[in-house]
Amino acid sequence: MMRKRTLKTAGLVLLALIVGLVSGVLLDRHLLSRVTVPPGIPDDAVSEFRLIGEAWQVIRRAYVDQEAASSQRLVYGAIDGMVESLGDTGHSRFLDPEMARLHREFITGKFEGIGAYVEMQDGRVTIVAPIDHSPAQRAGLQAGDVILRVDGEDVTDLPLDAVVNRILGPAGTRVRLTIEDAQTGETRQVTLERAEIQLDLVTWERLPGTSTAHVRISSFSDGATQDLEGTLAEIQEQDMDGLILDLRNNPGGLLDEVVRAASLFLEGGNVLLRKDAQGEIAPVEVEGEPLAPDIPMVVLVNGGTASAAEIATGALQDAGRATVVGETTFGTGTVLNRFPLSDESALLLAVEEWRTPDGRIIWHKGLEPDVRVAMPSDVAPLLPAQERDMTEDALRDSRDVQLLRALELLQEDAWKNAHTTTGGRRAWTPSFARAASP
Repeated sequence: MMRKRTLKTAGLVLLALIVGLVSGVLLDRHLLSRVTVPPGIPDDAVSEFRLIGEAWQVIRRAYVDQEAASSQRLVYGAIDGMVESLGDTGHSRFLDPEMARLHREFITGKFEGIGAYVEMQDGRVTIVAPIDHSPAQRAGLQAGDVILRVDGEDVTDLPLDAVVNRILGPAGTRVRLTIEDAQTGETRQVTLERAEIQLDLVTWERLPGTSTAHVRISSFSDGATQDLEGTLAEIQEQDMDGLILDLRNNPGGLLDEVVRAASLFLEGGNVLLRKDAQGEIAPVEVEGEPLAPDIPMVVLVNGGTASAAEIATGALQDAGRATVVGETTFGTGTVLNRFPLSDESALLLAVEEWRTPDGRIIWHKGLEPDVRVAMPSDVAPLLPAQERDMTEDALRDSRDVQLLRALELLQEDAWKNAHTTTGGRRAWTPSFARAASP
């Protein structure tokens, strides 16, 4: 008898639970049916916007960590998710107000931080390129390195903006990063002191013992073309007979800047092709008169060569204007427009796909060099400023095999041009060629 009463009581509890659950479902449906859609939403998207509102109300009412379910976090997460769903990973993106400010500063060429451009690749925060003379470059960070922890906190499941905000801080303060090496897959810890980053857009030096100019463009930010024009004038005055255009770790910049910069080396034709949302393809032609249409050139690229830097590379490569040396570029193939939002956040949205003048697709593929030369994982590219007081022997002994290979190619071309026939004699191989061969 006791056992029957116990079972009966249990049955009543179970029934009460079922009634409670059903009541909750009915209550949710009643509340969600009252979700209103804001004006201006297209008729064919009303149900989808109502669905977003339903999910919003459920999270705000029922999620256990209400602090995490703040309205701003939900809004930013929804916008970020919409952009990510487009599949333009690492390029089109949502910028919260702080990241939007940093993007504006990058375009003007001055900002604070550790001095590294980052993107989300395969769900992981990945370094696209360290900036010249930055804390990131001094710490040996390389394109492709992955950020795993910030000050000991695991950030592998966080969105890009959350990781960036943890790395940001006033100049003079320190941040500790756990990095997965792009070459070896090994992890290491680096401590960096944040600094004010001032971009030198264009720098150059005569390579010691040569008549070759090493020209480095760090980004195609506002003013890059003007700086390049001044640099080319100096090179002409000093009677250089070869030019190495270094676009390694150049993350891109402004489309107008790169079109004008590439045009300085081209006598005609196109700089790129632009494909719009309707599938129409239109050429972007070379602008103005070139300043350096004839000087022998090699372009240096690596995995940090992205966006506008790939436009320049593709234009010079397709025109046969320069030999491209290095490694496969990053693979950014869309033209971004910036769309400011009402709270000073912004969307960077791909509105066009760009291709090389010959129609090659770069998006998610990158550009292949004419001469592939891989850098040792522990070697950073030489910068023109480092070469100012460098001897010829020091350059020869450096481990920047990409730069040395470029110099070799220019010297070989100069020899061929000066000696159209060898009369059966063995062609001379310059000393730099022997030093550069990996």
